[in-house]
Amino acid sequence: MRVAFVLKGYPRLSETFIAQEIAALEKRGLDILIVSLRRPTDGALHPVHREIKAEVLYLPEYLLLEPIRVVRAFFKTKNIGKAAKVWLKDLLRDPTPNRIRRFGQALVLAAEAPKDITRLHAHFLHTPASVARYAALLRGLPWSGSAHAKDIWTIPEWEKREKLAACEWLVTCTAENQRHLGGLAPGKVELVYHGVDLQRFPQSPPRARRDPTTILCVCRLVEKKGVDVLLEALARLPERLEWRFVHVGGGPLSRSLKKRAEKLGIAARVVWRGPLTQEQVLEEYRAADLFALASRVARDGDRDGLPNVLAEAQSQGLACVATRAAAIQELLRDGVNGLLVDADDPATLAAALESLITQPARRRAMGAAGEARVLAEFGLESNLDRLAEKFDLRAEAASHARRVLRSA
Repeated sequence: MRVAFVLKGYPRLSETFIAQEIAALEKRGLDILIVSLRRPTDGALHPVHREIKAEVLYLPEYLLLEPIRVVRAFFKTKNIGKAAKVWLKDLLRDPTPNRIRRFGQALVLAAEAPKDITRLHAHFLHTPASVARYAALLRGLPWSGSAHAKDIWTIPEWEKREKLAACEWLVTCTAENQRHLGGLAPGKVELVYHGVDLQRFPQSPPRARRDPTTILCVCRLVEKKGVDVLLEALARLPERLEWRFVHVGGGPLSRSLKKRAEKLGIAARVVWRGPLTQEQVLEEYRAADLFALASRVARDGDRDGLPNVLAEAQSQGLACVATRAAAIQELLRDGVNGLLVDADDPATLAAALESLITQPARRRAMGAAGEARVLAEFGLESNLDRLAEKFDLRAEAASHARRVLRSA
């Protein structure tokens, strides 16, 4: 089996979980072609990106910039009728340039993907799944998918229903997502947590007592992450407390949030690291005393699934303060391995932060409990077993073993 993984962009620092999955599946024997809808924009790579052996096919990001490539694909592709009918039906309900672009990208994918591709697999249920669905019709191939967060909650129900009906199977990374999508397509959607690669996040060495207490947050600076609420909470902490806040990640709200920290009078205690590689992020986890994330539902409906950074922080023995948004409660148990508060409530968030800043023994106990839970239930390899089965990797391994025995 050779599978084309259709991604929004590759490589991307903010989508480490996809790169880890691809690398792990390659190690289990899956032959992968990466198909990217966009060119990379990040200036750095994670170590896992260098380990991935898959070739990358970049589709035209904007059709007008590569018209000859699109026209050539149109004339080279034979089975356009059925795919065009599905696309036109979608276009009438969603008459946007984005919908036109996805069909053009699907034409190029169908025309340029190697002949030995036997399946398409879309990471994200919105635009990558659209391209995979149209291209699968054009090539007469099955397609499957992985659904995560924004892609589930910001597309209309008709689109989710029709994509779920068209795909062969779909996995998603939280039980909340599985309940929602499973209600639209009973028996079609399975839960597979992303998991933490415990080889890349080995047990943290013991932390020495230090002042000030370092509070860490790793996330993109977008509305659903609630960093504005977190800054408000930090500004409410009593003056007597010694703390510093370190943020890792970039995003469109970077400038406005830095100005917000200045207005709140806490800029001197805030460090903005920007986007970092996985190795550098690990160093930040180990230098921190406490992890905080104030996730919320954004105004456009976008929301988190189960943020991977929470599991990574827990793998390093960090107690977490987070909100009850999305599927966070599938990992964090209030009062056991962290503290949970309501979203958009800076006063309660401040009280939770204060309680763990002033009780180092309690936060260490919560960190130890979180580390044990990640080791037991949220490791990458154990959660990857089911996905490997979906790609028939066990059958492929058995077939390979039989061939080796016959040749011997």
